[in-house]
Amino acid sequence: MKKDCPKSIVEIRDVVFSRDAKPIFDGLNINIPRGKITAVMGPSGTGKTTLLRLITGQLTPDKGHICVDGKDVSTMSREQLFAMRRRMGMLFQNGALLTDLDVFENVAFPLREHTDLPEKLIRHIVLTKLHAVGLRGTWRMMPSELSGGMARRVALARSMAMDPDIIIYDEPLAGLDPISMGVILRLIKRLNDALGITSIVVSHDVQEIGSIADCSYLMADGKVVASGAPEELSKDGNPIVQQFMAGMAEGPVPFHYPGPDYEEQLLGRVVE
Repeated sequence: MKKDCPKSIVEIRDVVFSRDAKPIFDGLNINIPRGKITAVMGPSGTGKTTLLRLITGQLTPDKGHICVDGKDVSTMSREQLFAMRRRMGMLFQNGALLTDLDVFENVAFPLREHTDLPEKLIRHIVLTKLHAVGLRGTWRMMPSELSGGMARRVALARSMAMDPDIIIYDEPLAGLDPISMGVILRLIKRLNDALGITSIVVSHDVQEIGSIADCSYLMADGKVVASGAPEELSKDGNPIVQQFMAGMAEGPVPFHYPGPDYEEQLLGRVVE
């Protein structure tokens, strides 16, 4: 396994977390390097989105520590937590645009909520962010008028509105066509390099995200099972890594979710 990346802005140390008595993480360790693109990958159900909620302080680990810029998230006060979140941008899986607001107001929303900037400056910032994602011309359109790829780009402009230090992407390529996927990948890379921000990308699109990631972590069974560049992961001998990287249906990650004996359940002998 590759050594941790240096100069981390987010450190996840020995994190244990369960939900409804179901273990999600059991000694998870991840370093997110400052100014780089870090991919967090893994099969469905491995807790990728849960990890993002832990990083942003929406959830608290049962054990272990999650530090953002050297400060433990679980010990932050409400004010400190909100201040930390203002330094983060979030691109949700479905874009999560506010359907009753036009494109301009969607991007302006965090500025109106968290600042007292004059309208002239808000207008300047919003149009600048929309221009950066190639959609300045859509500023008066409603979300229902946008394609899936365009909506994702507007959501990316909104995530940049507060000039965050960290942008978190939750499955940014889900449901996109190949052209839109390429556009989003190029934007993530270009914005990260141009602005010097830190990008955390949660995805199961191995080859696509691997093409832009500086560090990649593969999670399974509540831990990191491999880390490194895509070519390093593909050479890893761990059967779980091989199954995930090759997209094989058969392997350590089962097809069936754990349940009672099939025959016993069909015969009604299993108590619900």
